[in-house]
Amino acid sequence: MPLYEVAILEKPTAKEKEEGVQEKLILPPTSVVAGDEQSAAISAVMDSDKFDIDRTRMQVLVRPFL
Repeated sequence: MPLYEVAILEKPTAKEKEEGVQEKLILPPTSVVAGDEQSAAISAVMDSDKFDIDRTRMQVLVRPFL
C-alpha cells in the first residue's frame, strides 16, 4: 500500500477572521499507509478525535509520500 502524508488545519470562524486570526495546525504532517488519498484522510480524521476541534472547520491536506 502507498504511503501518504496527512496534516489537519483548523480554519478560523468568520469573527476570528475579522480579528486577523489565521489557520491553526492541529495535526502536523503525519505518515499514513492507506490504499488511496481518501482512505488516508479518513484515517487521520478518525484519529483526530483526541483533539477538540469542530469538524466543520477542519481542513485535511493529503499528499503522496515520494
